[in-house]
Amino acid sequence: MEPTATNQLAQRISELLTEARGRIVQSVNHTMVLTYYEIGRMIVHEEQNGNERADYGKQLIKTLSLKLTADFGKGFSQRNLEQMRQFYLVYSKAQTLSAEFESDDKPVKKFQLSWSHYLKLMRIEDGDERNFYEIESYKNNWSLRELERQYNTALYTRLSLSRSGSQVRRLAKEGQLLQKPQDAIKDPYILEFIGLPERSTYSESELEQKLIEKLEHFMLELGTGFTFVARQQRISFDEKHFRIDLVFYNRILRCFVLIDLKIGELKHQDIGQMQMYVNFYDRRMRLPEENKTIGIILCQDKSEAVVEFTLPENNQQIFASKYTTVLPSKESLVKLIRD
Repeated sequence: MEPTATNQLAQRISELLTEARGRIVQSVNHTMVLTYYEIGRMIVHEEQNGNERADYGKQLIKTLSLKLTADFGKGFSQRNLEQMRQFYLVYSKAQTLSAEFESDDKPVKKFQLSWSHYLKLMRIEDGDERNFYEIESYKNNWSLRELERQYNTALYTRLSLSRSGSQVRRLAKEGQLLQKPQDAIKDPYILEFIGLPERSTYSESELEQKLIEKLEHFMLELGTGFTFVARQQRISFDEKHFRIDLVFYNRILRCFVLIDLKIGELKHQDIGQMQMYVNFYDRRMRLPEENKTIGIILCQDKSEAVVEFTLPENNQQIFASKYTTVLPSKESLVKLIRD
């Protein structure tokens, strides 16, 4: 067999084995989470059938921990059993992803994430917020670290405060849906991962370089469906040259997304410049079947009045959002968004 053919065969076998291992891990993970849920259910039902006093529950878990640890080894400490009990209490009602389905006339829970994910999720008190992060973790294949980051940067809060009551409820049931340009916009964007201090003397080019170095993190912050196209893309007309800081494409919205980075306060000239970029892309770059280009100006500060009166009343394409390079507390973030 030719070396090239052998390499191709080895590559196909490698891909098959990798896929098989992934399915095995997923199956083992689902079985483990489902088992922990069932253990939690059995503990709660035993408490209800016995004595509901707090000291009875503590003694029950302590005794179980000793017996299970003797039989099965590590993994069944009192703390772990208490977490399984709490897991059942939180998820015993039908959830979006973990809803019950019938199997052999017996209701079975469907859990899509790892046990570590659920340990984080069940600490979120608000049910709608918890559902949202569960859906987004599954849809976007978030690691536990990414789930924690998105929660710490209050993604749900940033999205929900700009939506009506019915739209917030939809977030809890379906996660973030991109159906119109506004759905892709956050205000503010949290860029703490680039490692620049707040209000430093860094330049726009330094900010851009840091975002490129952390492109994967930046695209996660941008949201679902973004692919990177270009950096400092040059456009020219009438012997004049301009450069667009960052260009992305959103596969769901089916449109280009242009991003301009500004240090300090946003000026009306910055909005006019983005309008020019968007017009150029719509008239020279966009295909007939694609939707109109979106322009996002990221700035440290902005006047809502400047944005309002610079843009047309029916604006659907250009947006100005604040960004911060440090991780604010959830309370200060809510204040920042509302202000």
